[in-house]
Amino acid sequence: MQIKPRQHLLDIWQAMARHSFDDGKLVRGDTDGLSSVADAERLLCILYPATEVPAFRLDQPDTTERDVLRALDRVGSRLEIPPNLITALTQFMRTHTGTDDSPTFSGGHYFRPAEPGGQITHEQHQLGVVDSYSMSVTLCLATLGFLKIYEGTTTRPEVRRAIAELRDATNTRLTSAMVSLLRSFTVNVFDAESEQGSRLIEVIGQGGQSDRLVLQQFSRRLRPLRATIIESISRGIQVDEGIRDESQLFECGWAWGIVKDAPKITDLSLPVPGQPDGIADRLPYVYFTVTALDGIQDLFSERTLTLGLLDEDQQKLAEMLRLRWELSQQYWSAIARFGSERWPLEDLPWQTTGLRLESEYFSLTVAAIVVHDLVRRKATDDDLTRTVAIMERLADRGRVTSRMTRNDPTILLHTPGVTMPLAGSERSGGQLLWRMTDFSAQLLKRIIQLAELSRNIGAQDRLLRLAEQAFEHLWSRRIDEDEGAGLWDNVQAVFPEAHEAGLRMSWSITERVTECLVAARILYEQQPIRSPELAELARELLSEATHLFGKEQLEASAAADGSRARAMRSIESRLDHARSLVDDRPATAFALALPVLQELDTLAQARGAAAQEV
Repeated sequence: MQIKPRQHLLDIWQAMARHSFDDGKLVRGDTDGLSSVADAERLLCILYPATEVPAFRLDQPDTTERDVLRALDRVGSRLEIPPNLITALTQFMRTHTGTDDSPTFSGGHYFRPAEPGGQITHEQHQLGVVDSYSMSVTLCLATLGFLKIYEGTTTRPEVRRAIAELRDATNTRLTSAMVSLLRSFTVNVFDAESEQGSRLIEVIGQGGQSDRLVLQQFSRRLRPLRATIIESISRGIQVDEGIRDESQLFECGWAWGIVKDAPKITDLSLPVPGQPDGIADRLPYVYFTVTALDGIQDLFSERTLTLGLLDEDQQKLAEMLRLRWELSQQYWSAIARFGSERWPLEDLPWQTTGLRLESEYFSLTVAAIVVHDLVRRKATDDDLTRTVAIMERLADRGRVTSRMTRNDPTILLHTPGVTMPLAGSERSGGQLLWRMTDFSAQLLKRIIQLAELSRNIGAQDRLLRLAEQAFEHLWSRRIDEDEGAGLWDNVQAVFPEAHEAGLRMSWSITERVTECLVAARILYEQQPIRSPELAELARELLSEATHLFGKEQLEASAAADGSRARAMRSIESRLDHARSLVDDRPATAFALALPVLQELDTLAQARGAAAQEV
């Protein structure tokens, strides 16, 4: 199924507007307001494309396109849509603000009790989680950009007051989310002979080398990163002094929430209210690390920088987060590609060291960090080709591109999903779990990111075909009736064996698919990959065509308005156009040159036939 970003985004917008808006007002469902993650995901389904795709912009009503207005007719008319979105966003900010006027980042119903039949207390529902911090960064940046442009198009006093109120609330939430991300970052140092150390050595050594040799390689390969972490202790990173001992192993990244005993951030020009005490163990999760990386990179996007969306304190926080962003990418990419032969990442499924879990989902999250790192450091063809093969294997093993077998355990990857215990959550009461059900959507997202990065024709072709298969799988999982029609998720539509999986409204998957379509639009806007071989052939064709055209011009000229004169002008124009494309689009130049050569040959034959008749 071909991915059509514009049409498919419009379909999602229409379904989302039908589900969530009534006469321009945001409709509250049974679970709305319970989870800041889900509520942010729902709003981003509209706001993310509206701020990332020029054709979908809503902040300049005079330029809003007709098909966009048709899709969002339940949100309002051309002039009503922006104020109605401001009202919905303001409602979100108020809902997720505590009694002390500080933003809250509740995981809500996304948390699950570890005990069968267990209950989650109200206090546990209100616990902050990295998913919410990261999603809030993306939502707040999109909101600030939207307000900055829309403010210049309206003079209505009540709207401008609403803009000012929302901007203040959004800036407060953005700062708080960034502070919470800083306080959730951790470096875990442990002994090589500990249980966790043994598992890490097993993962990166893959059983082919002695533990001592693997430890030496770890120490040597990660020495620069270790030195950077040691140097960063003075820049706010909390880490055990054992990091200085090269015989110690370590991991870095994001815990599930604010780490226990994480210090409050106080060195800003304005105080940040509501910095709750952390309860999370100092245990980096690769899943939450990927989630944090996705949000943090929006702080450095071209749009954020061009519009100047960050204030002075936020710029300072962004630089602190950038350091942690780079450390995490470098660490996990090095671990995933450890050794000189087979990568640990290629040994599916990935085994987590701290939680003793293994799943294709964790392989996908580690692969996502590798993709982040490949983008950052401009990957080699070998790195890219190997990562493409991993994506193909994950799609197959996850039954995204292959059929489900009888009693296939892979169904658990999609429903009920992969669960992780949240280490330290028991300090709030009972142990909590976090469940991930978006394997297919995350897979598609990383495939498209890789395709955008690839400048190898073969690799990109494989990725595009894989993306189309994954998208067809996901598109088939839309709910087709009742509430949520046109949105996600109906697992049973593609996995009939999933008898216990009913229709469930999933803003998580819906938002991920929206992200994928925005990424696909960016991919399609790139110039096609240039083939040096085709470029050389195109130049040879154009050289011959130019020569023959010059020769044809030596013949007696016809009347300026005659058919031969018109043909010659057309040939000249097409030759000029083909020459202008030969460097960037050699295949197109090649295709344009062929009919020119045919036409020149036809003219030559006609002239020869006429000469024989004479």
